[in-house]
Amino acid sequence: MPVKNRLAEMQDEIAAWRRDIHEHPEILFETHRTSALVAEKLRAFGCDEVVTGIGRTGVVGVIRGKSTGSGKVIGLRADMDALPIEEATGLDYASKTPGAMHACGHDGHTAMLLGAAKYLSETRNFDGTVVVIFQPAEEGGGGGREMCADGMMDRFGVQEVYGMHNWPGRPVGSFAIRPGPFFAATDQFEVVIKGKGGHAAKPHETIDPVVTSAQVVSMLQTIASRNADPVEQIVVSVTSIESDSKAFNVIPQQVMIRGTIRTLTVEMRALAETRFHQVVEQACAAMGATPEITYFKGYPPMINHDAQTDFAAEVARSISGQCDEAPLIMGGEDFAYMLEERPGAYILVGNGDTAMVHHPEYNFNDEAIPAGCSWWAGIVEQRMPAA
Repeated sequence: MPVKNRLAEMQDEIAAWRRDIHEHPEILFETHRTSALVAEKLRAFGCDEVVTGIGRTGVVGVIRGKSTGSGKVIGLRADMDALPIEEATGLDYASKTPGAMHACGHDGHTAMLLGAAKYLSETRNFDGTVVVIFQPAEEGGGGGREMCADGMMDRFGVQEVYGMHNWPGRPVGSFAIRPGPFFAATDQFEVVIKGKGGHAAKPHETIDPVVTSAQVVSMLQTIASRNADPVEQIVVSVTSIESDSKAFNVIPQQVMIRGTIRTLTVEMRALAETRFHQVVEQACAAMGATPEITYFKGYPPMINHDAQTDFAAEVARSISGQCDEAPLIMGGEDFAYMLEERPGAYILVGNGDTAMVHHPEYNFNDEAIPAGCSWWAGIVEQRMPAA
């Protein structure tokens, strides 16, 4: 099954939807215009059911095949939200909203799933039910978690769920996937190190939180280098250090450090959190300082299920001729919540030689549309072949 002719014919139409969404980016759960557009199109396509307001601003469409005797129900998910980035592409359809931009290609994901939904509504050449899931707030808001918490999986009887992300640097329309851990857990921390301020010429009369913070930052690196198994993937990054003084001759009262910890397994995530607290508390105690620790549990690791990954790769190969093994990615992806509730898989589709995601010059490549749409349609038609 190469790219489907009908979807290739629809490329310009789907690209027009995508560019309209790109012009009107919406952040986190504020996807009101995008959600309304999605719901309107799903109704126009003739979906059997369209439900809005799931996970606050999520949209779900139900498409039943020519027969449903198999009893199978497959979910297909796309994310809709943009990023708080000022666009620098200079495109005719660049963002009209200051400080917001579709810099991760969610406009493309939404448009491709709409294209697949239109095709599947027209053909219905499958035995079962498709649930198309349009999710808000992937970029840090946990929209996937919120849709699951709203009972989406049980309400629509989803048995398996599949997702896709474009990937710059890969040939347009090519695919890559891997079983097991794929994207990382994204935990964050904030530590206020409290000392005793004073004159910089009399450091012996102070408890210096700046020097203490330097010790903490250095010691945190031992979580990866001396606590984690060397074959495990772990990133500990301190990304901000701020004091409450701007003077050259003042040792401040306190320093705040912020950062993130990325891990790929539940076990490594737990180890990193435990060691983080121990390192910060003991390093501060050695210097006579007191830490106030806030540890934020972010997205869990996104873990592809083996059988569904094999199937997703098979569909990808039928479209593009091959499906490569994807690298481990230490970025986060809240499709992880859906994969915790149901078996499924997440795949990368090539976006070509473009700026990387989350860059102000990034743009989704419309040439990837036929392959992406065909993969979603292929998941349905090959997993639930017509009786």
